[in-house]
Amino acid sequence: MKVAVYTIAKNEAKHVKRWFDSAKGADYFLICDTGSEDDTVKIAKDLGINVVECRVDPFRFDVARNYALASLPLDIDWCIALDMDEMLVGEWRSELEKALADDVDRAYYRFITDFNEDGTPKHEFDGFRIHRRKNVYWSHPVHEVPRTYGKKEVTKRYNIEVWHKPDNSKIRSYYLPMLEMAAEENPEPRNLYYLAREYYYKENFEKALEVFKRYVEISKFPAEKGFALRLMAKCDPANAEEYLTQGTEVYQSREAVLALANYYYEKKQWKECNYSSKVAFGITEKTTGFMSESWAWGHMAADLVAVSAWQLGNWKEAYKFGKIALKLSPNDERLKKNMQFYKEKMNGNV
Repeated sequence: MKVAVYTIAKNEAKHVKRWFDSAKGADYFLICDTGSEDDTVKIAKDLGINVVECRVDPFRFDVARNYALASLPLDIDWCIALDMDEMLVGEWRSELEKALADDVDRAYYRFITDFNEDGTPKHEFDGFRIHRRKNVYWSHPVHEVPRTYGKKEVTKRYNIEVWHKPDNSKIRSYYLPMLEMAAEENPEPRNLYYLAREYYYKENFEKALEVFKRYVEISKFPAEKGFALRLMAKCDPANAEEYLTQGTEVYQSREAVLALANYYYEKKQWKECNYSSKVAFGITEKTTGFMSESWAWGHMAADLVAVSAWQLGNWKEAYKFGKIALKLSPNDERLKKNMQFYKEKMNGNV
């Protein structure tokens, strides 16, 4: 089995060695340089990495990635498209041996996109950029994806992990015009979703809402659609309940239900908050098909049950769930004070 790790890069000198070291079990390394003005190319060549150069004007990620893919030897079995700010973690080669034996076309894996300050995963989902060498091309000008053609794609998830360690100092202002181009070129759900999300990030909530509405009408991806509806609620607070409720109906993840429960908490609608937070607490399976968000998997669900139960005068339930919340976050001073309050209200008879 031959494995190639490849990427496109521009001015990534400070990441080259980390990228290379994380994937040393590979047989072939390739960087497609798209116009670096730092030492990216020199460092890569000194490490023995193969380098090709590609200039795309106006720039599109799919064109550059297709050039990189076409530059790989044809006898490669597995291609790992690993961005320069990403790292392969732990043992992965034996998992690809299994994937080769399973005759799959794409190996899904755990992809942690960012981390909390304490080092725990903040957002994660199933990565999809490990693919076979042949019958593959990259699609979309930005937020590009590899696609299999000429056959029905077979996929399977393996015990492989990739960490994203982004360089937040890099300017990504060119993403918006590229997304606008992609949506105009092909107004399919994926392009509309990323365009709307980019407008949201730039706090252009009016445009974000307009594009999200177009996206929701045609999307057939429930998890992503549910996330879009949560962002729509932030864009249009006057109709937040409608969007958040629809999000739970489209895809009942803990994130979706807990966002609705938190809305009721902020509005002091305690019965609705109590009911929704209990439903959220009862959802114990994390989604990996889209994005798991760490804020929903800490103490929040139990805490909202406890607080809403307290507001409704149900001290026993408040104590029960307050205790669970504190166990999940034992150093949280607010939760400690809440527990003391619940105990006092029950006169210590717990």
